[in-house]
Amino acid sequence: MSRPYIDLPSPNWDERSGGADMLVLHYTGMQTAQAALDRLRDPEARVSSHYVVDEDGSVFRLVPEARRAWHAGVSYWRGRRALNDVSIGIEIVNPGHEWGYRAFPDSQMNAVRALCRDILARWPIPAAHVVGHSDIAPTRKQDPGELFPWAWLAAEGIGVWPEAGEVEADTAPEAALVTIGYDSDGDGEANLRAFQRHWLPEEVTGVLSAATLARLGAVCGAMRRMARAGR
Repeated sequence: MSRPYIDLPSPNWDERSGGADMLVLHYTGMQTAQAALDRLRDPEARVSSHYVVDEDGSVFRLVPEARRAWHAGVSYWRGRRALNDVSIGIEIVNPGHEWGYRAFPDSQMNAVRALCRDILARWPIPAAHVVGHSDIAPTRKQDPGELFPWAWLAAEGIGVWPEAGEVEADTAPEAALVTIGYDSDGDGEANLRAFQRHWLPEEVTGVLSAATLARLGAVCGAMRRMARAGR
């Protein structure tokens, strides 16, 4: 059973034009959890998220899921832009690359897992639509970053991670990035670096290495497998 949410309403929202079918994970990138909560509830900041997950596992609810929180900004994924309208945003407390990026503790990740499962039970979000902020805004963002345990989360049924030996060898690199979800009109190096942060975190270079090429094919294969399975 998930832990109860702590309601801390933010004024920074507006109405959706429809439902949500994306889940976007962020890190707060601020020195403390309180600083992040204050900013996400400051009407002058004009930013927010639906939830904030603290390092001790506390989950704060800032904006109801039926409303449009302001977390994605200029964004693109799988043919759509301006993703605030179709997404639910979770801010995960971590100082980020500017203030001392560090691993996400078990207590926090267990709460993230429970929260994601709750959200996925309420909304029709396919596995390929569980992404990081850096995936949808590669030239601007690098969160939740290369320390975020995407493989563990996918093993828990949240998001996409390839199985051992999974390949889609006939897919060219540029086509693979587009198939996965990145913008074909975007910055190719930034797209590649964002892909590596998510699916090859030991090699965040923006360079197309043999390992990156293999992982691109594997992720494409995993996404196609999940689509066939209706996930």
